[in-house]
Amino acid sequence: MRMGDIELERWNQTWQRAATALDDLRRRELQAMTDDDVRRAINEVFSVPFDFAAAPARISGLVEQQRLFALLPRKT
Repeated sequence: MRMGDIELERWNQTWQRAATALDDLRRRELQAMTDDDVRRAINEVFSVPFDFAAAPARISGLVEQQRLFALLPRKT
């Protein structure tokens, strides 16, 4: 099913209004944060269990993606 021009414009306007509303909400939430809230948020960001000393991956994600695409059946 393909959207017509009117539906596409309505969809676009809906998401533009949603983006504005979400930006306003985010701004209000950030302004309402206390110093303790900020400290907790920073602590959560920097306490991610990630091994920075691990050896880098030997396979590129792009190379792996292309390998998987090559396995898909070809459309004729």
